Amino acid sequence: MNETVQNRENNLQQTLTESYLGSLRDYLSGGGEDCLGRAYEIGRAALAEGHSILEIIHLHHTVLQRLLQELRDHEEAVAVLQGAGAFLAEVLSPYEMTHRGFREAVFALRHLNEMLEVEAKRIAHALHDEAGQLLVAVHLALADLDRDLPAPLHDQVGDVRVLLDQIDEQLRRISHELRPTILDDLGLVPAIEFLAEGVSRRTKQAISIHASLKERLPTSVEIGLYRIVQEALTNAAKHSRARNVHIRVDRSGGHARCSIRDDGAGFDIPAVLSRRGDTGLGLLGMQERLNAMGGTLHIDSSPGQGTSILINVPLGG
Repeated sequence: MNETVQNRENNLQQTLTESYLGSLRDYLSGGGEDCLGRAYEIGRAALAEGHSILEIIHLHHTVLQRLLQELRDHEEAVAVLQGAGAFLAEVLSPYEMTHRGFREAVFALRHLNEMLEVEAKRIAHALHDEAGQLLVAVHLALADLDRDLPAPLHDQVGDVRVLLDQIDEQLRRISHELRPTILDDLGLVPAIEFLAEGVSRRTKQAISIHASLKERLPTSVEIGLYRIVQEALTNAAKHSRARNVHIRVDRSGGHARCSIRDDGAGFDIPAVLSRRGDTGLGLLGMQERLNAMGGTLHIDSSPGQGTSILINVPLGG
């Protein structure tokens, strides 16, 4: 950190300290609600400048020590401590409001993800069941038509049947990627294995999976981890040009852990995240899913060095 930046930070800290000390003095001298309003504004400004709660607590203790050193009477000291506590609570109220807003946003995000999964499941079943039934009906209609056609046209009908089989295969793949029934029926690891098999077949990538899960995870965690692995495999196929991908899933204590590593091109993380209007190779979607689950995401990548994604999700209870 250069000297100019350090001096600027020191000046900001000194300004905050003097503002805090002056406002607290006024409040303890009987300033009332007006001073509490100034306390709130101090907290709001500190939050906007990126000061943490611990920094505010440290500032409060520093200022309080200066005030207490000026006192000689025990009763005055007790009054100062009580008044300073009320002042500090008002300073911290913007932090509490922000935390409450974050919790509400996480709840809303979790609910949105659940609704999206319900809709994806509905569409997936419609593709698999309803479209599949229509294709069966078309095949039967073609068979009836084929019997009445002259022999030279049989090959053309056969070509149409091949195209219908390809459509059927594509619909099954899309249905699985939207919401694999195997995820609901058998769990996370079989679903990832099925997904990896399909991706490997299309991309010619070697995808290995190591899992030590001995029991099912909560449904929301299985869905979230599956979607993140799905996004990571898409990135490895479309962007990184990786030849090998390694996926590991396990459980340690009260946490589920998942890692996805590839030997692809890698990328400059700060540069990707700083692009406006860019979802950052799906990184934002991964982080949002993990935020809704209370999990953490760590990405290690650099140009030419591949990418490693580490995920940790608390399981609760």
